[in-house]
This record gives sequence, C-alpha cells and structure tokens, in this order.
Amino acid sequence: MTEGYEHSRRRFMTAAAAFGGAAAAVGLAGGARAAGRGGARVARERRTGDRLVELTIDSPALGGRETVALLTPRGWERRAAGRTWPVLWLLPGGDGDERIWTEQHLVQDIDELRDTLVVMPGMPLFGFCTDWWNGGAGGPPAVETFHLREVLPLLERDYGAGQARAVGGDSQGGFGALSYTARHPGLFRAAASYSGAVHPLAHPEVWLSGARYVGIDGTAIFGDPVAQRHLWEARDPWYLADALRRTPVYLAAGDGTAGELDGPDPEPDPFIPGTEEWVERLPDDVISLTEAICGLEARALADRLITRGTPVTAHFYPGTHGGTYGRRELRASVPLLLRALNGDG
Repeated sequence: MTEGYEHSRRRFMTAAAAFGGAAAAVGLAGGARAAGRGGARVARERRTGDRLVELTIDSPALGGRETVALLTPRGWERRAAGRTWPVLWLLPGGDGDERIWTEQHLVQDIDELRDTLVVMPGMPLFGFCTDWWNGGAGGPPAVETFHLREVLPLLERDYGAGQARAVGGDSQGGFGALSYTARHPGLFRAAASYSGAVHPLAHPEVWLSGARYVGIDGTAIFGDPVAQRHLWEARDPWYLADALRRTPVYLAAGDGTAGELDGPDPEPDPFIPGTEEWVERLPDDVISLTEAICGLEARALADRLITRGTPVTAHFYPGTHGGTYGRRELRASVPLLLRALNGDG
C-alpha cells in the first residue's frame, strides 16, 4: 500500500467510514460475460496479481458499475471442469473500497486460505450493506441486492464459487456480515465482524452524523430511526440475534483508546458535529469515538448472543479504528471461519 492511500483511508475511516502485487494489469478472457440474475453482467476482467482477479460489474441494483476482487485458490484455472471451492466473503468499510483486504489486511499472505475463493466486493460510499430506503422509493443503491442477488449467482455460475460460504467484514462490513447472515439463514456458515457497527439502532445519532459528515443523507439508508424504526430493527444484528443462534460468530472491537497497534503518536478522530453527547460521555482517554461506539455495540451483541447459546468468540482490546487491528483480527478469525467452511464448526 502506498503511504498516500493509507493516510487518506485512515483519515476517512477514523472520521466516519465505520459509520461505516504490483503486477501490471493483464486482460483475461476478452469480452464481457453474459448477464446474470437481475441483469448484472461482468463488463471487464483483469488479473492484478499472482492470484488476484478484478471484476468490473454493471449493476442494475447500484445503477452503475462496481468492482469485485477475487483472491483465487489453487487450481482455480481448472474451474471450467465444474470444480468449485469454499468461499470467504470479505465486506469493506464505509468507504466501500474492497482494496482494504489486500492492501491493508494482506489477506493474500494467509496461507490457510490457499484453497478458498476469497470474494471482496466493493460498495458505494457509506453503503451500509443494505438496500437503501430512499424516502420509501427504494431503488439504487441496493447494496444487499448487488452483493447477494447479483454478484453471488455470477460467481457461482462462472467463477468456481461453491455453496459453502463464510463472511467477514470490516467496520460497516462487519455490520453487513452479521446482518446478511441473520437475514438469510443458511447462506453463510459463520460470520466475523472486525470493529463493526453491529447494533446501529443503539447509537443512531452517531451513524447519521457520520453520514452527514461525508455528505450522505443517512436517513436515505434506513429511514428515520423513529418513524422507520422497523427498518432499522429489520437489519440490526442485535434485534436479529435469534437468527444467529446456531451460527459461529467472531466479534472483535477496540475501546477507542490508544492501543499497541496505533503507533507512538496516534491521530485522534476528527470531531463530527452531532456526536457531542457521546464525546462528553466517553472517558477522556478515548481518541477514537468511532471505535468506542463499535466496541460498545460489539459487547452488547456478544452478551445477547451468549444468552441465546450462540457459539461466540469475542476479542475486546485497547485500540482505535485505525492501525492494523483488522489485519490481526482477520487472522485470528480464520480458524473459526475455516472450521465452518469445512463442516467442522
């Protein structure tokens, strides 16, 4: 990762995103593939590294194009013979940039995933892994539809994706990992959240303020948390806990204070108007409001899942929303995810 990319991403993520291989590109298979379910089609394929393939998808659900990156397993070139592989989905944070997994979390260096197809879809800014309400009108961006009704069938048809699936997510993607798993029983065998907004209805003013900070009308996503409370509840993992009772779950989050991976001089989160109440309520040594809120939500969800008998692995620690905590927690969760993919979890 270049220094500029890391710096810009860190500033965005610490501010609001939670509220969210240098090979030259070489063309793979000529023209675009046929359209899949819902009219989505792969407009472009290119190899961007030894095992990395980038798909550009024309998505009716999003009303435009989006990128899906694949980390391919051993033998993947022989998929035309009908072979499939277990699939690990990794969902990005609020900036929607799928490159976090390869450029910051270095998923390609995890040897245990050499026989797994890793799917890393992008999403629009502050997409929150959901089909937007848009004042009741619906329509683009329909992020959940893009991921699960457009991308997933395309990958199963043309790219060797099997039906043994697990999912992890960073920040907003952690919300998506648990919300998707609960809302679509049987789709994913295990789910992991790394600093995820996993109980957004507990702190709606924080997430709405974060959306406003980056120029997004947060009420367009789930609606107003009072008038459209049912829409928030229908996607909030805390309210969907019963649907996760038999699913292995990994939850990780910091407490917003400086931790061991933050470096000697960590940069505090920028102030986000609308979060004054929480700034005042949190301890003075909290420098990352985003992570502190994610930590509170993860602890609340862990407690709720445990009371329901869910097999939960939780790791809470001093740390902020930056650094490389996601890299560490991704690796820590891999054994749980692979056990589920292999039918041992």
